[in-house]
Amino acid sequence: MEKSGIREKIEYAVVCVSEFARKFKLPMRQAFFYLRKYKGIDYLDRFYDVEHLYSVEDTVDDLVEVCKRNGGALA
Repeated sequence: MEKSGIREKIEYAVVCVSEFARKFKLPMRQAFFYLRKYKGIDYLDRFYDVEHLYSVEDTVDDLVEVCKRNGGALA
């Protein structure tokens, strides 16, 4: 992946983590660690090519489901 593609991927992940944090009223850092622990960050990385085509709200909903399947308790 070229530099600009990596940058876009990172920026998208930051927006998604931020919206996840807002939705659950969490500090950004806590949201990031939760998503990392329950495979949400891995999901964003692996499926960026598809997820970035959807709304951020839809991606956050997908993150909730991924985390729940991996032991997360936020819903």
